[in-house]
Amino acid sequence: MRKVVLQEFVSIDGLIAGPNDSVDFIPASTQGDPSFGREQIALMDEIDTLLLGRVTYAAFAGFWPNVTEGPEKEFAHKFNAVPKVVFSKTLKHAPWGTWKEGRIVRSTAVDEVARLKQQSGKQILISGSISIAQSLIAAGMVDEYRLVLCPVVLGGGRPLFPQGARSISMTLVTATTLDHGAVSLIYTPRHAAA
Repeated sequence: MRKVVLQEFVSIDGLIAGPNDSVDFIPASTQGDPSFGREQIALMDEIDTLLLGRVTYAAFAGFWPNVTEGPEKEFAHKFNAVPKVVFSKTLKHAPWGTWKEGRIVRSTAVDEVARLKQQSGKQILISGSISIAQSLIAAGMVDEYRLVLCPVVLGGGRPLFPQGARSISMTLVTATTLDHGAVSLIYTPRHAAA
């Protein structure tokens, strides 16, 4: 069975977006970080499906297909090539520059991911897309949490785990200090630990 990997960038105070849903702290914490870049390229080799909500899709589709040079080029090429599933009730198409467009899914993330997990293939990645991520967390469908702890306190915004979320015991798999002060943490829920 395929694994669902959730990657989120989290502030020290546990938020994945600041006031007004700002995620400016993410590039400020990771951009130009060679160790983070190597980790992300390795992650792309482990996945063959990317799950995105409509808002994250729009942000990523407006950026990554345009990265054709510089230190992020190798990652961008791999990221752009990964097949994408975009959850949206309003989009008709999900273009991705000159790359293959994403597949629109109108059913719930829980239903689609249950189907995807039964197929053969590599891991399934969800990056950002907090509403989709939270629905999969609540359903117990996340097999691996990749949290990039960014060296910033946001003071307000959206938490990764909302108040009233169910308790999840985790096992630490790895903790890696990145070159610019962020820490990459990989956890598995205890029920999924090998």
